[in-house]
Amino acid sequence: MLKGTGVTKRFGGLTALNEVDFEVNRGEIVGLIGPNGSGKTTLFNVISGLHKLDHGEISFKGQRISGLPAYKVAAKGIGRTFQIVRPLMDLTLLENVATAVLYGRDGIKDIQPARDKAAQILAFVGLGKQSGKLPGELALEDRKRLEVARALGSAPEIILLDEVFAGLNPREITGAIDLTFRMRDEFGVTIFMIEHVMKAIMETCCRVMVLHHAVKIAEGTPEEVANHPDVIHAYLGVGNAGN
Repeated sequence: MLKGTGVTKRFGGLTALNEVDFEVNRGEIVGLIGPNGSGKTTLFNVISGLHKLDHGEISFKGQRISGLPAYKVAAKGIGRTFQIVRPLMDLTLLENVATAVLYGRDGIKDIQPARDKAAQILAFVGLGKQSGKLPGELALEDRKRLEVARALGSAPEIILLDEVFAGLNPREITGAIDLTFRMRDEFGVTIFMIEHVMKAIMETCCRVMVLHHAVKIAEGTPEEVANHPDVIHAYLGVGNAGN
């Protein structure tokens, strides 16, 4: 469904991604892990069109998307969240999601149908009773859920989730794991997720890819990756291996 070959991105003299190959199949939940600065968010940025590649190619459903602007990538069915959530602060939750719906792939152009769809999505992520609030009134967990709701509003086929579990407590992480599975099973959305919370990676992902210093150093099942010597050395640490 989503494939990258030889993906390379440089910022001046810094190589942020170096000849990275990846693929995500329809219906999968694939994890992307690695130390800070390893190139994870840069990979999402080049997939979603925020940055242009220096070398390589990215395709979606067999069509090249590398080089397209972000709005055209989104229109093809690739949604994303951001590590630092940036909702429209002067709009209510309902208006935030309705805006995504109006610019989404469902072809909804009238405000009332967009508001109706937004209300359904907010109920799905657990924010239905807070739809009239402003984003600044939300706790961190709910701001993360709003970010997911905005991404779902554009009717994507695949969502790039950038650390939606970060900063959550164990109870909130369990709820976010459940939401991740429901997005795939009820919305039919394929998921490619960056995460540092290993509980989330181990419990949700069928496959995990690891970046370190801009290079892919491992890929496999969560168990295989958690016990890979290069991953242990670069990221997990000996004390956490296999835990």
